[in-house]
Amino acid sequence: MDADALKRTWAQVAAHGDAVPGYFYAHLFLAHPETRDLFPVAMAAQRDRLVKALGHMVSNVDRVGEVVPYIEDLGRDHRKFGTVAGHYPAVGGSLLATLKHFLGDAWTPELAADWAEAYGLIATTMITAAEAVESQPATWSGEVVSTERRGMDVGTITVRPDDRYRYQAGQSIALEIPQRPRQWRYYSPTHAPRADGSITFHVQLVAGGQVSGALLRDVQAGDRVRLGPPIGELLTLPFDSEWPDLLLVAGGTGLAPLLAILDQVAARHASRGSGPRVALYHGVRHPWGFYAKPELERFADASWLTVTYAVSDDPSFPGHRGLIGDLAAADGPWEDRLAMICGSPRMVDHSIAVLRGAGIDEHLIRSEKYEDPFTQQPSASGAQANPPELVPAGRRTAVQ
Repeated sequence: MDADALKRTWAQVAAHGDAVPGYFYAHLFLAHPETRDLFPVAMAAQRDRLVKALGHMVSNVDRVGEVVPYIEDLGRDHRKFGTVAGHYPAVGGSLLATLKHFLGDAWTPELAADWAEAYGLIATTMITAAEAVESQPATWSGEVVSTERRGMDVGTITVRPDDRYRYQAGQSIALEIPQRPRQWRYYSPTHAPRADGSITFHVQLVAGGQVSGALLRDVQAGDRVRLGPPIGELLTLPFDSEWPDLLLVAGGTGLAPLLAILDQVAARHASRGSGPRVALYHGVRHPWGFYAKPELERFADASWLTVTYAVSDDPSFPGHRGLIGDLAAADGPWEDRLAMICGSPRMVDHSIAVLRGAGIDEHLIRSEKYEDPFTQQPSASGAQANPPELVPAGRRTAVQ
């Protein structure tokens, strides 16, 4: 298999821009009309995501060994779309047809064989992972218990699954609402699992975001929703070992999974009489972005926790001003801390860079971006996430 040829030809095809996903979907839906129901009704946000993810992953097949767990996670997670093994050949066939169309005479038998083999490796990894969990639910149904608007662009939604739903503090969960069928979006619970099974998410309004807007404006108590399986490991703490002291750095609603970590740490202090010390930094653009004070007030008497706030875009703010990562780095040293970072991709990247510069070992800095692992380092960038999906529709970190 000629990996260089795969990369080179994908770059040539990708240069055609929007015409590529247009051709791909036209071919897929014409050749396999049964696949249309797997995708959202409105395809505007979806158009280039699938093709881009496929192209990057398959053309970088020589690096698959580095990210097998990520690909297996994709395979298991795509069960929520109703994806079955029979859909993978359909998508693969349309991918090859698209490549052939745009490469023209450069589409040789040898190149066709390499692309087919590479796609087969990716698809087989995903299918095998999905088949290994066939005995588990692909989705869970639940009911919206309550919603709350916390500010101009932030709100909460609390859901109670019909059946037992297990997750770890710090993980993310795919959510589908009736107002936006098949447009799944990832959110992180703001707490460790509750005894009554209810799960609360923080929602940040995204400019032009169809799902976040509907969550804040239209979803009401009593609405029926669906949940996908929980994902993510880098913002979780192990159950069966001691925990190091923590440095938690959040931007905006990236605070959500870190609140869940605080919940878990508080429970350990209560049960054992000891636990890690935690320094939490929360940065927002404007003062009204500090929407989570009700949750943080639960820890007001915790001697093990310090909380620092900062505003980046309001020079009139009387407290700390500037980028939250810079402030956290300046308050070090933190060499003995495990750092967990969550926020926008830009905030996460900046915070990682300055914390490394402040002397924290890169192996002690964790974040999750849920983006293309072949173009980004696997690192949760916020309470809402949408990583690239292979088959088929709307998904995990940064596209709404």
